[in-house]
Amino acid sequence: MSQAQAKPAKRNKRARVIAETKIKYRVARAPKPPDPIIATELPRAVERIANALHPEKIILFGSHAYGTPTYDSDVDLLVIWDTDASRRERHWTVAQHLIPRVFALDLLVRTPTEIQSAMAKGDFFIDEIVTKGKVLYERSR
Repeated sequence: MSQAQAKPAKRNKRARVIAETKIKYRVARAPKPPDPIIATELPRAVERIANALHPEKIILFGSHAYGTPTYDSDVDLLVIWDTDASRRERHWTVAQHLIPRVFALDLLVRTPTEIQSAMAKGDFFIDEIVTKGKVLYERSR
């Protein structure tokens, strides 16, 4: 067998391995049915934050809000809280009210002024959260 004949077989094998890997990746990231643990624990976590800190809003965003969570999806929350505390202190304070929790969490804590400023600057990330996210809590005025 000449060297020219061996190369196509090697390329075909490599292409097959790549295709199989892509299929495995797609299967692993396939949407999952709603998680009953998150469905029961997330409202409890939101209630703990709301009762303790009385934030302006708590918004769920990301795959859980948009109905497309996968098995490795975390819960994404934006807490809008009017306080003079530093960003680190705000995050730590809110996070303390989420202990214990049984789900992975990505937490953002911003003041109303920071949200307004981000929107005015055209921050697409904050804009998407505010416009497409699911409001889980809103303080009554």
